[in-house]
Amino acid sequence: MANIKPAIPKGTRDFGPAEMVKRNYIFDTIKSVFRRYGYQEIQTPTMENLDTLTGKYGDEGDKLIFKILNSGDFLSKVMPDQLSTHNSQLVTPAISEKALRYDLTVPFARYVVMHQNEIALPFKRFQVQPVWRADRPQKGRYREFYQCDADVVGSESLLNEAEFVLIYQEALNALALKNFTIKINNRKILSGIAEIIGKPELIIDMTVAIDKLDKIGLDGVCKELLEHGFTDADIEKLKPVILLEGSNVEKLSSLKQVLQTSSTGLKGIEEIETIFSYVEGLTSSLTTDNSQPTLNPTPSTLNLSLDITLARGLNYYTGAIFEVKTNEVAMGSIGGGGRYDDLTGMFGLRGLTGVGISFGADRIYDVLEELNLFPQSAEQTTKVLISNFDTDAERYALPLLQQLRSHGISAELYPAQAKLKKQMSYADAKKIPYVILIGSEEMQRSLLTLKNMQTGEQEKLSKEEVIARLS
Repeated sequence: MANIKPAIPKGTRDFGPAEMVKRNYIFDTIKSVFRRYGYQEIQTPTMENLDTLTGKYGDEGDKLIFKILNSGDFLSKVMPDQLSTHNSQLVTPAISEKALRYDLTVPFARYVVMHQNEIALPFKRFQVQPVWRADRPQKGRYREFYQCDADVVGSESLLNEAEFVLIYQEALNALALKNFTIKINNRKILSGIAEIIGKPELIIDMTVAIDKLDKIGLDGVCKELLEHGFTDADIEKLKPVILLEGSNVEKLSSLKQVLQTSSTGLKGIEEIETIFSYVEGLTSSLTTDNSQPTLNPTPSTLNLSLDITLARGLNYYTGAIFEVKTNEVAMGSIGGGGRYDDLTGMFGLRGLTGVGISFGADRIYDVLEELNLFPQSAEQTTKVLISNFDTDAERYALPLLQQLRSHGISAELYPAQAKLKKQMSYADAKKIPYVILIGSEEMQRSLLTLKNMQTGEQEKLSKEEVIARLS
């Protein structure tokens, strides 16, 4: 039998110990911010029933769902005439009943409906788990990746949206990211724009096109709009909106003029203004001078920008829409979300409004790695290594090893009696910052030699002093 070279599927990755410390640093940082805002953690299964997921992400999204073949002889229920069509969509219901989850939002909606008698509304949950998409792998885009979601259902208050802005700000600042933009828009504003040009039925085509402005430019957007049924006159009306510039206040003022005949559009503007007002109230104590907070905060405090071309998730977002992008690395969005007025309606529970956001943990990892922003503590798995030269030293070290661990210090004893050079190489390879050297002199004097691996400095300390130093 030929040897098979081991490999993993494209778009997936292995994570070694050093990488996992960094990944957990990201997860723990984001989770701590979620908890500070009153969100509680849940988990849902890796796989869902296929009919739970299909039809929730649009035709393109459905194509990216990883289906799971039924166990056993999965072709036995397929009729010969179905197979002869060579139509995978026709055969799929007979051979696949389950799928890997595509995101965390739809499973959350399913969870709320199934547990509606157990949860208190408004229900604030966060979830950090992997999701899978049958997408083409590329930089920053994987087939298996983690999402860090927070959602609140059962509350119409726009205070939730304002707090999500601050959650993004606090979490990313805590991860040492400073130069990023939190973009916000509103589905109702986009609907209002489609109304005033007389093409409300083409809102999806319109928003898909203008959402590509930064990728294909204005000429590319105009060409795509023409291809989808818009006229030159429609485009002339759209251009001032697409190219809207200025502060948040100035953009809103211009939009009020453009959308003055659209009650839907004006409602969207009102919601954006309310969110900005809440953000002002929440951040006013953070200003460094006595000036009044504004709707257009400086980048050093909060880079929140109204972006009319932002049009993600229109299959289910009904109000505010969020997207976060770093300005330091060429990368797609590192976060996003929005308001959905009836997401649970797909499972029979009508009228339960909600809003949620997500952090792209894998992309954040790549950004921190590229910018070298991981703290040194996120590169070590063990804080101190105890040397092992002979049987007496090993026996002497055993109670010390457990005392260190009982004080919350990650410690290990080199598992074999070996030369010092080999043990030091092990500590260097694992980036262990300290080594305790135990020889005959140390045992006789009840003193330990603590070596700082970065500086090379060595100190003679008592056991209690070592514990205090490492704590």
